[in-house]
Amino acid sequence: MSVKLADVAQALLTARASGAVAPTAAFADAVPDAPSAYAVQALVASALGWHGDQPGRHWKSGGAARDAVITHAALPPNGIWQSPAVAGDWPLHLHGVEAEIAIRLGCDITPAMAAKADQATAQAWVSDMTVAIEVINTHWDRGYDTPAWLKLADLQAHGALVLGEWQPWRDLDWTTQRFDIKINSIGVDTRTGTHPLGHPTWGLPAFVRHATREGHTLDAGCIVTTGSWNGVYRAAPGDHVVVSFADIGEASVQF
Repeated sequence: MSVKLADVAQALLTARASGAVAPTAAFADAVPDAPSAYAVQALVASALGWHGDQPGRHWKSGGAARDAVITHAALPPNGIWQSPAVAGDWPLHLHGVEAEIAIRLGCDITPAMAAKADQATAQAWVSDMTVAIEVINTHWDRGYDTPAWLKLADLQAHGALVLGEWQPWRDLDWTTQRFDIKINSIGVDTRTGTHPLGHPTWGLPAFVRHATREGHTLDAGCIVTTGSWNGVYRAAPGDHVVVSFADIGEASVQF
């Protein structure tokens, strides 16, 4: 008997409830593409009552390059933390850290608006920005090596989102934007201009079309984090992480 998407969703729900991890091998071929992964996301979100019948209020969206698939996930509201954050007993199997810029939309986005959006149009909808740390986690037993579509089904390896102080959106020279990651006050990564899409708003048209694809309007105030500038830094339990972007701000989390 073939494994159904409902079985994948149930495996993830069981993992979340038990604190264990699900067996990747049992579901390796069960999620063959992005639409299947999004269907699993929706089943898990519905079962846990995260968003009701509306699009989420917090999202992640991004891709490895402009010619790669841009992927998306609506995030659980209880995993959105204000910096400085303390993970405490939050259930984490991984402690990955991604340095990101999150943006906030300043107006409602209807499906009709989303269908016509290009980058310039979508960027005009952005009201605010902040430094963000996405905490990377998994509910699969292969951890960082989970196959791509199973990872996407599991909210693209999302664990939590830490948000710094908001400030009005400014379209900076992102090619010269520097960021730093410190672990326990020691610098471990410093890079310049490494957003994988070249600009935090480049993927917004794809995001708003995805978020409104079922006919719902995306409400003003929606927050989306826009992709990692550093790949993933593998932090550890007990680490204190600070991510700072020059002339923008910082965010921190204590594991």
